[in-house]
Amino acid sequence: MSEGSSATDPRRAEKLAAFDRLLTIMDELREKCPWDRKQTMESLRHLTIEETFELSDSILDGDLDEIRKELGDLMLHNVFYARIASEKNAFDMADVLNSVCDKLVKRHPHIYGDVVATDEETVKANWEKIKLKENGDQPRSVLEGVPRSLPALIKAMRMQEKARGVGFDWDHRDQVWEKVQEELKEFGDEFNEDPEKIDQKRASEEFGDLLFSLINFARFIEINPEEALERTNKKFLKRFQYLERESRADGKDLADMTLEEMEYYWQKAKLI
Repeated sequence: MSEGSSATDPRRAEKLAAFDRLLTIMDELREKCPWDRKQTMESLRHLTIEETFELSDSILDGDLDEIRKELGDLMLHNVFYARIASEKNAFDMADVLNSVCDKLVKRHPHIYGDVVATDEETVKANWEKIKLKENGDQPRSVLEGVPRSLPALIKAMRMQEKARGVGFDWDHRDQVWEKVQEELKEFGDEFNEDPEKIDQKRASEEFGDLLFSLINFARFIEINPEEALERTNKKFLKRFQYLERESRADGKDLADMTLEEMEYYWQKAKLI
């Protein structure tokens, strides 16, 4: 540990000791616990996905104590994967950490080199350009780094961000909004025909185009569309459960209520 590090971070030694403790516990569990010994990268995969979404929930809830706990769970998974890989003589935690450190240094030439970057957009553009060069002479798509299994909404946003990183983007938000209006009209046109003649495949494609353009506009005005939608999901959940709870308390069965009766409770829920 350098003298500068200890001066700027008085808990550096404590952090290193805690990480060493986790590595030690992981070694012990892998050697002694029947469940931990049985796990593979494949068996851990779905658990890691679940833990990631739990972290996402705690972030949206603004619950710092839960965020701390979920970060710990994800750190455990990182150590677990590295331990399994070390048993295969593939790599270990040192390789993992040195690899990401090397990548960060390489992709921040404005910090560790002589490149000038004074704003966020330049930094992101440099990042994407460096990534493209990392395959040497092999051609590489800007979009290769977007995981195939990402949820579609997040995938759309990440592809748009990466395309912007190499200059493929609109100049003004009015242009993006015009595109939204264009896609909305094209989607609407699909439903101006006889309902029995609607081409569901084309309608689905136009709806996808509309969603993509809305995501693009949200990104352009610095709104995270996935986060915005999830907050709306949570709001709907809270209000609908209020509707269920209060109507039940009034002796009503939701299945027998009219839409007008439900709207009464819905409006009350909006005031909470």
